[in-house]
Amino acid sequence: MPMTSDLATLLKEHFGYDSFRPLQKEIMDASLANRDVVAILPTGAGKSLCFQLPALAREGLTLVISPLIALMKDQVDALTASGVAATFLNSSIHGSEAQRRRSGLEHGQYKLLYAAPERVMMEGFISDLQRWNVTAIAVDEAHCISEWGHDFRPEYRQLATLRDRLPGVPFLALTATATEQVRGEIIRQLHLHEPEVFLASFNRPNLSYSILPKAKSTRQVYEFVRQRPEEAGIVYVQSRKSAESLAAALSAEGVKAVAYHAGLQPEERAANQEAFIRDEAHVVCATIAFGMGINKPDVRYVIHADLPKNIEGYYQETGRAGRDGLPSECVLLYSRGDLVRNLKFLDEMTDAKAADIAARQMRMMADFAEGAECRRVALLDYFGEQWPGDNCGGCDICLQPRETWDATTHAQKLLSCIFRIRQKSNFSTGLNHVVEVLAGANTEKIRKWYHDQLSTYGIGKDTPREEWAALGRQLMRLGYIDASPDTFQTLTLSKQGLATLMNRTPVMLTRVPVVVKSDTSTGKVAKAGSIACDEALFAELRALRKKLADERGVPPYVVFGDTTLRHMCRRYPRTERDFLALPGVGSQKLADYGAVFMGAISEWLETHEAMRFADETPPPPPPKMKSEGGLTGTALETLRLHRQGHGVEKIASLRGFVASTIHNHLSQAIQHGELKAEPRDYFTAEEEAEIRDAAAAHGLESLGKLKEALGNRFDYPVLNYFRAFEQREKPQRADESFPDGS
Repeated sequence: MPMTSDLATLLKEHFGYDSFRPLQKEIMDASLANRDVVAILPTGAGKSLCFQLPALAREGLTLVISPLIALMKDQVDALTASGVAATFLNSSIHGSEAQRRRSGLEHGQYKLLYAAPERVMMEGFISDLQRWNVTAIAVDEAHCISEWGHDFRPEYRQLATLRDRLPGVPFLALTATATEQVRGEIIRQLHLHEPEVFLASFNRPNLSYSILPKAKSTRQVYEFVRQRPEEAGIVYVQSRKSAESLAAALSAEGVKAVAYHAGLQPEERAANQEAFIRDEAHVVCATIAFGMGINKPDVRYVIHADLPKNIEGYYQETGRAGRDGLPSECVLLYSRGDLVRNLKFLDEMTDAKAADIAARQMRMMADFAEGAECRRVALLDYFGEQWPGDNCGGCDICLQPRETWDATTHAQKLLSCIFRIRQKSNFSTGLNHVVEVLAGANTEKIRKWYHDQLSTYGIGKDTPREEWAALGRQLMRLGYIDASPDTFQTLTLSKQGLATLMNRTPVMLTRVPVVVKSDTSTGKVAKAGSIACDEALFAELRALRKKLADERGVPPYVVFGDTTLRHMCRRYPRTERDFLALPGVGSQKLADYGAVFMGAISEWLETHEAMRFADETPPPPPPKMKSEGGLTGTALETLRLHRQGHGVEKIASLRGFVASTIHNHLSQAIQHGELKAEPRDYFTAEEEAEIRDAAAAHGLESLGKLKEALGNRFDYPVLNYFRAFEQREKPQRADESFPDGS
């Protein structure tokens, strides 16, 4: 088993981090000891690294079973950008490309293979896995195996066949949400042998939680989004129609919003998802089908415009915010009518057991939404975890102490109205009808039942109807009003409510806000992970990141995440040693992007003063180095040493850089015409022809994709030099004439 120091070296080299997150090292050590492992880690806690890093440390191929095609592509793109040989096989890969990947697997050119459970269980695929020397299997989103889980997928239950066919291969089952019952089912269904179970805290310290009464939800969502114009967010709704209408309404207000649901044509659905991932759309209005495993770390908020069907689903969906560890917000717009509608859908279910499970989960979700205790305390309690203390500093209950008011008069009017309706008609009605009577509405039901003759008719017309509805729901929660258990909830007074009405007992309540305050996320928990930085420079580097990502055909976060950018904008790195010290910067990212970002930072500092932060040493003044052609100062220093006759390894040693960085500097010098060199100095004619054929098919923007297309037979420096010669020679070729006159 590799030593921890070996894993630490791989962690920095490929992923750019100097230390492990809680439980990561322990999970990796157990997996590398060939133990079966169950890991329950919250979203954003680094689950993927728990199988990606061991894959680099062990011999053979690691199979990653993932439920969504989008997740496979995103993670493989990110791994390739970090210098890791990974690939995926699914229904989007056809013909020669599928054959090329299979050939690479036959020859041991990959360390990780992503595939969906349906693909894994196809006839003949397990035999392929046996030939491909699979030495570890990671089952992502493992909660899908449990019918008690919020996203049950029957095909996951067939995966136990892998244990029978590959008996000596260790399993690693990972999920962000699993109760004790679900954890037990994962172990049983996958036939895990005495697994080590790692259970991290379910607390997401950088997330703030707010639950508000749903009034005019489209307007509520717009007002929230409008205050965050450049931030990415997900708005969850229950129906396809709601997703499309909300996206259209936001777009009409100038918000870059798209819809996502299963009813869209596959091309449109994929295009909308891609637009969101690539920062071309800021908001996606989605049904719950969107997002499981979507690898977009910089989602700054998640809004539930409709009530989730269970707490695990709510936790999973809110967990898609702030995966980069930066402060993010989670807002739920709640109406008890959503619960009634959700329960009504259960009437269509033919499986009585499943309907009973779903109904219990729905009511637990409603209880959570209606509760008056700290949201974090209630959420963690559901997963069996206790929060130390009674104020988390990161939810609406703790951040916005509720105003207490004397609700006696209003409660008397509402309780009296319920009492009078039943007294006159000998039946009960729902809350909406009670509110209509109090408001003095002229509806068909009110006229037909003569409720316009009640003494309570119109006595509440000076109070907004949504306030009457909120008061009614609050009195239900507090036990003054009983609601029938059927789908259409009718109201009667409880013993407590009747006594309060008859004795005019004082009723003191708390006011519930109906809008999100702009300072919702200013508490101590929401500040967790915040990184103060030069915001103006951050905006510049975000734009540069987007440009580079578009050129390479990858999402912006594959270049660098927001956390890395924010550290750039407080440390102002201008040497490669400093750049490599940034979190999220490994040797491959340094070679690919270091020069251009350091150049941008140096250029910024020529016209702006560096900001100082309390916990950072101020950067030194930018060096006065003469620019030569299009080269940066640091590349010029490498070129100077090269002209003195030093080789790549010597220059790397003198400058304290890795060799790939020196190769990158020299390729820049070739591209800009400052270094006289010939292709044969770096590759043979046969190699050049092979690379040129692959480049014609795959382009030169992404060397990672070109390297994979070539079966990983060429190192990055060789491909970098090839690109430098091509880009140097392009202007000359453009002027050449061809025999046919074209």
